[in-house]
Amino acid sequence: SSGSVLAGHSSGNPFLSALTPSTGNLETAITASSRVLAVQGQVVPATNVDVRLWAELENGQRIEGESNIGHAPSPIVRLGCIPERPPALPRALEAIANADLIVLGPGSLYTSLLPNLLVPELVSAIRRSRAPRLYICNLMTQPGETDGLDVRGHLRAIEAQLASLGLNQRLFPAVLAQDDLPSSALIKHYQSRGAEPVICDSKGLKKDGYDVTQAPLQGARPTSTLRHDSRSLALAVMRFYRKHKRESSQQ
Repeated sequence: SSGSVLAGHSSGNPFLSALTPSTGNLETAITASSRVLAVQGQVVPATNVDVRLWAELENGQRIEGESNIGHAPSPIVRLGCIPERPPALPRALEAIANADLIVLGPGSLYTSLLPNLLVPELVSAIRRSRAPRLYICNLMTQPGETDGLDVRGHLRAIEAQLASLGLNQRLFPAVLAQDDLPSSALIKHYQSRGAEPVICDSKGLKKDGYDVTQAPLQGARPTSTLRHDSRSLALAVMRFYRKHKRESSQQ
């Protein structure tokens, strides 16, 4: 019944939109879709409130809607939502409170990751947690969303979002980024479509107090796309977690 309203959305959005009326709300729709898709683990929404994203651009323009923000004609300065300060889902707060490790990313910076930080109760729960917190940066920039951003640029966007909530503390002091990618035909193909490798100034970030880890996250086998390899990424995350546990036990 939504017609063309869902045009341009990823396939998951219409799927959840179709399930939500029959299951009652977004939380139960996600639970049902997890069963249908045999998802491992639990998927918990940040909020049950029907929110609409908006972005303020460097050129002064304001655009609304996830699909429009993903193709912004000018660099994004600030992200927000209507209604403002939506309440967190209790299950999400419980999951954060019980977490051994809190990870942000990989994913679209302004349309997948930062929207979670628009829920103040979630931000407060992450701040209270004693679990290590890790930001996983994307391999490539996303045309229309993160053009020209290196790892530091991604981190600045996260910190600027938190500053808009009055938080001037680093929420994710540890960063996991891709090793420098060598030039290849695949890289050139991405560059022809407006994407560039996300460069990591490891020395500079460490000098600024970040805990930086670089690893070959795209995997060793040749592929037709530049994506995180699930096994390579999992191993890098577990190495980070074990290192953090060792350092914590020595303090």
